[in-house]
Amino acid sequence: MMRFSTLLRNPAPWMCGTRKLPGIVISSRIRLARNLADYLFPTRADASVREAVREAVLPGVRGIPGMEKAFVKGMEDLPGVERRVLVERHLVSREHAGAEAGGAVVINRPQSMSIMINEEDHLRMQAMLPGFDLRSAFTHLQEADQHLEQQLDFAFDQRLGYLTSCPSNVGTGMRASVMLHLPGLVLADQMNKVINAINKIGLAVRGLFGEGSEAQSNLFQVSNQTTLGESEAEIIDRLERVAGQIIQNEIQARAKLLAERPDFVRDQVGRAYGLLRHARIIATKEALNHLSMLRLAIDLGWLPPQNEGDGNLDLVILDLQPAHMQWHAGHKLSPEERDMRRARLLRERLHSLPEPDMQGGAEDASADTPPNES
Repeated sequence: MMRFSTLLRNPAPWMCGTRKLPGIVISSRIRLARNLADYLFPTRADASVREAVREAVLPGVRGIPGMEKAFVKGMEDLPGVERRVLVERHLVSREHAGAEAGGAVVINRPQSMSIMINEEDHLRMQAMLPGFDLRSAFTHLQEADQHLEQQLDFAFDQRLGYLTSCPSNVGTGMRASVMLHLPGLVLADQMNKVINAINKIGLAVRGLFGEGSEAQSNLFQVSNQTTLGESEAEIIDRLERVAGQIIQNEIQARAKLLAERPDFVRDQVGRAYGLLRHARIIATKEALNHLSMLRLAIDLGWLPPQNEGDGNLDLVILDLQPAHMQWHAGHKLSPEERDMRRARLLRERLHSLPEPDMQGGAEDASADTPPNES
């Protein structure tokens, strides 16, 4: 069985910039919600029922192909800081980090699949892959779902589909989402317009950690809002089309900014570079927003592509998160201590990053072409 320290030492490809397509699309995620037919849903169940559900589903979950030597833990056995680390890595939800008795998580070694037991539903299964690859993520998760369906009796209605705690998940029980880096739209003050347009067509835009979270580092999750009345393929098709349009809007916003306000963009990148290289105290939000500008500089060709070492920006973004910093420190840190250690981490990890060459480079407008259009 995988240890927590092993999990931290070996981040998933989608966590460290190993993407098929560079730039705007960071990752693709498919999540399925399932419940057992003969048990109260977690939101209504007491501790004994939740623990019975965990015992009923764990053998099947551990038997999923690829789950050999997985990380398996009851939530009550995870210290608070380790729960928060899993949230920062998007392996469990913020709600599951506060799970009551009967909560558990199972994570495969590549960290491309995690299964939450007794979150809002008995099973919340997710597959997460780098880049714009919703279809592969769905195939990956569908195999796990089919394996479990042979062993467990899921709550299913012939007319409604899979039954879930939240009515918005009834039907396929599937949420598909892509994580997008959209600094051009934010700098051009166009993001609210995009969010309003997306909401009108039944999709949702959320922040870095999903529902109710803030969009830090100019990262946004775009996902379907409902699962009833559409097949899995239809949900994925629609999300791909919308995400493809957002990508084009981002490319156009960047091009317009460079054409009309080039000194503004250079100033944003230059300030970010100088502050991250030399700050002595820096908060999480400020660091993330400046790192977004360095990621934009890479896309524009002003900085070299990310490498796979400690200086990789995606790994830096992970390690400067509050729980990661506290876990690596080995003891509780005050907010002031975290801000000082964060600044030191940034100076150390970015010390070899060259000064941005803001005279040349060009954005590859074709980098994030949706899969069905390439």
